[in-house]
Amino acid sequence: MPKIKEPRYHKIAQDIAEAIVTKKFEVGQKLHARSTLAATFGVSAETARKAISVLADLDIVKPVHGSGVEVLSRERARDFLAQAKESRNLQETHSEIKELIAQQKEGLLNLDQAFSLLLDQTQRVRSQNPMSPFEFVPSSTSDKLNQSIGSLNVWQNTGATIVAILHDDDLILSPGPYANILPGDTIYFIGSDKTVEAMQQFFDGPNNN
Repeated sequence: MPKIKEPRYHKIAQDIAEAIVTKKFEVGQKLHARSTLAATFGVSAETARKAISVLADLDIVKPVHGSGVEVLSRERARDFLAQAKESRNLQETHSEIKELIAQQKEGLLNLDQAFSLLLDQTQRVRSQNPMSPFEFVPSSTSDKLNQSIGSLNVWQNTGATIVAILHDDDLILSPGPYANILPGDTIYFIGSDKTVEAMQQFFDGPNNN
């Protein structure tokens, strides 16, 4: 069963978003310098910087040069937390199904019911939440392998935002621009249906199926 490794900075980003939602941090408030945030949450300054970058990319906060970080939106902070929870719930359902397959204790009927539950949940989440991820495994002959997400400019070339990479038995959430895409990796990304086709063409070329 894959081991979920959620980057520390992503967890801190959720903690800061939670503080915004619960009004510990008010909209318009200037938060302390990153070093102070790092001390508050017991992490390094670099981890705090990455956490702030995640929230800034979602327009939840805005770094203000020389005066800390400004809180922009409680609603977007709430959406961020809801999406993180939905992602964890979906991953838990995947794990439960893999355990059922491995154990094979309750027979094909229960397995079919579990897959039906996953399908229902996936359809519900995707209809209610456009941030639900797609998955894609590049061809082993792709010339895009063994390169980082940032150097490939995946978002610029496909419109896809990579949210996780499954490598062997390790699931890396929010991998960031420096993570390499290796042979056999499963890429989880968010985007539109057109993005799925764009990802296939980008990694495998238009003639591969």
